[in-house]
This record gives sequence, C-alpha cells and structure tokens, in this order.
Amino acid sequence: MIALGLEGSANKIGIGLISHPSTPSKPPIILANLRHTYVSPPGEGFLPKDTALHHRAWVVRLIKQAVRQAGVRVEDIDVICYTKGPGMGAPLQSVALAARTLALLWGKPMVGVNHCVGHIEMGRSITRALNPVVLYVSGGNTQVIAYSSQRYRIFGETLDIAIGNCIDRFARTLLIPNDPFPGYNVEQLAKHGRNLVDLPYTVKGMDASFSGILAAADVLAAGIGEDLDEGKRLRTEEGDLVTREDLCFSLQETVFAMLVEITERAMAHVGSTQVLVVGGVGSNERLQQMMGIMARDRGGSVFATDERFCIDNGIMIAHAGLLEYETGVVTKFEDTSCTQRFRTDEVYVGWRE
Repeated sequence: MIALGLEGSANKIGIGLISHPSTPSKPPIILANLRHTYVSPPGEGFLPKDTALHHRAWVVRLIKQAVRQAGVRVEDIDVICYTKGPGMGAPLQSVALAARTLALLWGKPMVGVNHCVGHIEMGRSITRALNPVVLYVSGGNTQVIAYSSQRYRIFGETLDIAIGNCIDRFARTLLIPNDPFPGYNVEQLAKHGRNLVDLPYTVKGMDASFSGILAAADVLAAGIGEDLDEGKRLRTEEGDLVTREDLCFSLQETVFAMLVEITERAMAHVGSTQVLVVGGVGSNERLQQMMGIMARDRGGSVFATDERFCIDNGIMIAHAGLLEYETGVVTKFEDTSCTQRFRTDEVYVGWRE
C-alpha cells in the first residue's frame, strides 16, 4: 500500500510518499521525501500568516515533484495523510486544505495524523528500536514517552515552553541566522564554547521548565557585547571574557542534562534499556552523545536518526497515517479539520500489540 503524507505544522512544508510491503516483517520503502523551509531574518521568528503563505506557495510543486520522483501514478496512491495537529494554526490549515483538495480531486480516503506519533513511528521504523522510552524534543514539544496498552503514555513534559523554542529564541537574542535552522547554528557555536556559565536548572519530578533558563541566558547575553566597556563585560571567575560560544555551550549543557535526568527516571520506572530520540532537536549530536553516555551506564543503548527524519517531514506523516489506515482508520471528510492542541496520548495505537 502507498500513502502520500503532507506535513506543515511549523515552518517546514514536507511531502512524502511511502510504501508498506505486503509482508509485515519487511521495512517500509521510502519513495520520496521532500521538504522546504520558510526562513525568517536573523533575530526574528516565523509568523503563522507568513508561514502559511509559504506553505501554500510550495505545496503544489512539492507534490508534483514527489510523485515524479517516486515514479508512481495517482491511481497507485491508496490514502492521503496530513498533519491534524499539534502545531501552528494557520500553517496547519493551509496543509489540511491542500490534503482535502487532493482527496476530492483524486477520490482518495484521508487520515489525520498526530504529529508527535508521526515522529515516534518514523523513529521506530528507521532505527528498529524494539520498545524504547521516547524522548520527543522539537520546537513546539518536549515529552518523555513510553508505550503501554495501545497508547503512548506521557511520563514527563515541559511545564512552559518547549526546548526547541527555548534554543530558537536564544538564537534570536544573539542574532544567530535561521538558515538552515537556528538550533543547528547554536549547536555549531556551542562546539567552540569553553566556559560553563551557571544557568537555572529546573526539573520538577518528571517535568522540566525552560522559560527561566531562557530569561537568565538573555540577561547574560546583554553582557557580552563587544561594544561594551571592558569593565562591564561578562567574565568568568577566572577573569576570562564570556563569549557567545560559551553561552550557547552553557545553554545546551544545562537543558540537555535536564532531559537526560527525566529520561533516565522514565527508563528506571518502566524497566527499559533503550532510548529513542525524535523531533528536530533530536538531531543535535551533543544531545545524542549525552543520552548515549547515560544509556550505556545503564547497560542500554540510544537510537536516533539524522535530520532527514528527525526534522519535520512528510514521510513520517505518510508512514503513521498508513499504519492507522491499515487497521481500518479513516478520517471522515467532515472531520478533516486541524487543531493546535492534539496530545500524543489521545491517539489509539491499534497497530501495536
């Protein structure tokens, strides 16, 4: 069976085509996985209305290109899958409209997919992780998840902003470019950081808070400007000047340590030795390294994918939607809306035992 997936919950429009072999034990075949990103100027975020206009401008050409690249006909496609939520309202609506238009033109059924479940199922498929604790980290979400009784159960999550949002907003403070994406540029700067600056560490049980860390980092950033007098510039206890690289390094080390702590606690609770890291922030090499050290100390292992599948993409929506479709799930046309709030644990996972 073949599914077309449309993803547009944030600043990336993704179109994917995937085929599930008739033999369940065989891995899915990725036929096409295309994506285009709306990039805002340095120091600015992406507004919903501008992002929606970007998605509308690119969706048709990406669909045509994906179908050509996959070498399939419209008749070969069994189902149209789209991101129902969570995400930004206007971009979600633009992609849902495109999906409905295709379904009507081509006479195909539709499946509305939970964005978070799409990340999880794509990660499981690519890495072949068996039953891992999942750390889902992106621009809009931060959750520690484990599977039980046909649901992905949330063990811990952010109490305020998501980790990706925290990093992206700090990138705006430092006027770090948004191309290819701010988190990647922060990661590259952090690799050259040498001084660890104290930042608030806020873990509450299984949950974490990032807004206070961001506020503190913003205050410190005001003291590293080269235009400041030498006596007013931020220094370490040893007297070294604190650089933007140091602040990026310190922010990453602090927030990633928080994630490792709550993930390890979830592993201990469910007795798992595997960690699967998904979502855009999951492509960060330092996060993967820190999580790998923790997992190995517990006699376990960490699983992650590269940016093709960590960052929002259409193939994950096609894959998760086709899993649902194969269990008999179809979204009625009158229900093919979208929602900014769609929790991971609301989805009935009928394709897993």
